[in-house]
Amino acid sequence: MTHSDDSNPRPLRSDPGARMRNILSASKTPVEAEMEDEPLARLPRNPSAASAASSPPVSSVSPVSSPPDSPPKKKKFFRWNKVLPAFWTIASLVSMSINIVLIVLLVILYQNRATFEPLTDVAMDMGKSLLSGLYSNFEKMDDAHIRTNIAVESEIPVQFDLALNQETEVVLSRDVVIQNAHVHIATGLLNINAPATVTLPAGTTLPIILSLTVPVDTTVPVHLDVPVDIALNQTDLHEPFTGLQDVLRPLYCLVDPNALSIYKLPICPP
Repeated sequence: MTHSDDSNPRPLRSDPGARMRNILSASKTPVEAEMEDEPLARLPRNPSAASAASSPPVSSVSPVSSPPDSPPKKKKFFRWNKVLPAFWTIASLVSMSINIVLIVLLVILYQNRATFEPLTDVAMDMGKSLLSGLYSNFEKMDDAHIRTNIAVESEIPVQFDLALNQETEVVLSRDVVIQNAHVHIATGLLNINAPATVTLPAGTTLPIILSLTVPVDTTVPVHLDVPVDIALNQTDLHEPFTGLQDVLRPLYCLVDPNALSIYKLPICPP
């Protein structure tokens, strides 16, 4: 059995728009559905106002609510635009103070220049004498000699053969008997030419010829004083001495352009 009334859903199926409006109006109160039919209700709504309107009414007596959450803290960043002006201000003040002090010192020195001139002359003379002494002493050191005596005390081994072949005289230390000696004696009374026995008394000097080889093996003590004379400009010290002179020459010529060496030669180039 079927019956038909005005709520037949067939027209809703044929009209999708009407069906959607029907679904949306089902979740609303009659007042809200009626307000949506008004032209003003179709205008865009303020989200805050809409939320306030949709919120349920608050009773006069409300329970104690928890305090609202505190807003998140913002991170603090180092701001150079606040620090740099202060830094430049302090730096400018310090620079100005230093400049003022220097200007005051220069004014004081200028006003008292007559007092400082003798001190300047004394300092120049001291520097001149100091450089002159150093340069002259370096020249003298390069021209110096090492003179001394070196004592040599030692024993030298001697080993060789000594050949002797020379005439000499010997003295008899005792009587010498010569057997079967041929004696020739010719005098006015005697004339003897025959073998005989001859006796040579002690102290008789006889000329002889030595011809022999004598081996020598001994040590000879040596005591010598060897004189030594070493010129330093002929040694490796010549280069350091001339190098020191070259280092001092510009300063020496600056304080004394007419400086002379120990040989009376100009040091500074023209």
